[in-house]
Amino acid sequence: MIAINNTLISEDIFDKKFVCDLNACKGECCVAGESGAPLEKEEVEELEKILPAVKPYMTKEGIAAVEKQGVYVIDEDRDLTTPLVNGAQCAFVYIENKIAFCAIEKAYRQGKVKFKKPISCHLYPIRVTQQKGIEKLHYQRWSVCAPACTCGEKLNIPVYKFLKTPLVRKYGNQWYKQLELVAQLREKNKDMAK
Repeated sequence: MIAINNTLISEDIFDKKFVCDLNACKGECCVAGESGAPLEKEEVEELEKILPAVKPYMTKEGIAAVEKQGVYVIDEDRDLTTPLVNGAQCAFVYIENKIAFCAIEKAYRQGKVKFKKPISCHLYPIRVTQQKGIEKLHYQRWSVCAPACTCGEKLNIPVYKFLKTPLVRKYGNQWYKQLELVAQLREKNKDMAK
């Protein structure tokens, strides 16, 4: 793992290639799995505040799930997550042309809210865990993302480059510049080792 400030970064984030391919995966990451998207405490307050502006983009089932469960639930691991509809898709999902999209992000793109979506969704396939004041960034492998891996390989785009915008959103420009520097040094060392 690579250390930058108070973060530890898995080397897979530099090595693995990844570019979302919604036409192939249909947004499966938003509808599969056993729990909703991880949320940070501040995001819960934000979701409660913006819910009226997001509701017009949600499905009836999603609205019902949020009205019954709230904008967050606590999952088996004791983490805050978005609620699910009938134990399946995220309550904030809507389907368009057979592809799952985020109602929060749609409200953001329409200029109705200033919150794009939970940072865990924006950062995916990077997952962040906390341990003693250190944030660990891991690349999460999931079969539903096989098309994104294929697309990333074709375009030769590593995870950290694909996720530049959310990484800057979470950690800032300076942190990301350090990340790029580490990536360049790793590439240089690989070339020298050949």
